[in-house]
Amino acid sequence: MKYLPTPTQIVMAACAVTLSVPAFAQDAPKEPASKEAAAPAAPPVELKDPVAVVNGEKISKKDLEEAFDRAVRGAGMDPAVIPAEQKVAGYNRLLDDMIVDRLVKAEAKDIEVTDEDVAKEIATIKSQFPDEAAFKKQLEQSGQTDESVKDLIREGMKQNKWIESQIGDKANVSDEDAKKFYDENQAQFQQPETVKASHILFMVPEGASEEDAKKKEAAAEAALARAKKGEDFTALAKELSEEPGAKESGGDLGFFTKDQMVPEFADAAFGAETGSLTGPVKTQFGYHIIKVEEKKPAGTVSFEEVKPQLVGFLKNQKQQQAVGAVIDGLRKAAKIENNLPQPKPAPAAPAAGEAGAGN
Repeated sequence: MKYLPTPTQIVMAACAVTLSVPAFAQDAPKEPASKEAAAPAAPPVELKDPVAVVNGEKISKKDLEEAFDRAVRGAGMDPAVIPAEQKVAGYNRLLDDMIVDRLVKAEAKDIEVTDEDVAKEIATIKSQFPDEAAFKKQLEQSGQTDESVKDLIREGMKQNKWIESQIGDKANVSDEDAKKFYDENQAQFQQPETVKASHILFMVPEGASEEDAKKKEAAAEAALARAKKGEDFTALAKELSEEPGAKESGGDLGFFTKDQMVPEFADAAFGAETGSLTGPVKTQFGYHIIKVEEKKPAGTVSFEEVKPQLVGFLKNQKQQQAVGAVIDGLRKAAKIENNLPQPKPAPAAPAAGEAGAGN
């Protein structure tokens, strides 16, 4: 059972219209560019109506099919050509979410959420878009409106408040809990040698002439000379580097392990002294001037370094377990009638010695 998302995540998911699609339709045909290119329609899946009844409340075939179509089309797929078995699996996943939503919604119906709370959550959501126009466009593409988003937020906040009231302190993680996990899982906190570096890249496109490559190498040499004379490396990267985003990053690559870089770059960076400049280094991307800023030897990450992330990880685990227990309790206490056909079980793996055996 997944942890109930925050209201922001609920709305972002609704705007993206990706509900469960990757799990059941990732290999389904995409929407055709033209009618001529359309794939033949798959046989329809016959559904009973209602598809489920939860404590006397019906979930209609129409509601499920519309939710399925929105999710699939939002992922750029054509619902009409999805194979029947994938449709059945998708319907079941969606219906399970809808059943849980009905159960929690009924429990949270009396929870109060203010207009101010909703407005704050909307502001959080909008901050994740470049501007207001981009937010509005996403709403239109996903079939959402300002009012439907407000309703999603309000309902999501009510449900989360109720869930939190049921969990209480079951998701709390103490420093002692985190330290115990750290001590018992030392292998997970081993860190290879890392280097923090910045670079200036002079790109050499694939198929470039030898003359053009020489010009880029000469430009790299000139940049190295300027850096060695004391010019600020970040400023030089913003001025000269042809790497996308260099004007914003100043060429900063942060910390990286040796296997995260192409071999020529990694060998140069890991072989250089801290604070040194090296280059030009030729890679498949072009010529690099590299400044090594800091090195961390291989070893075990200290508890203090990893403590915030570890506490967050353990808390999330406990939250998922606690929410799962709450939802399981609601299911057991509820009267649920599920009328969907069930997906076919996956074929059993061949027993040892059967694979490749002759008749």
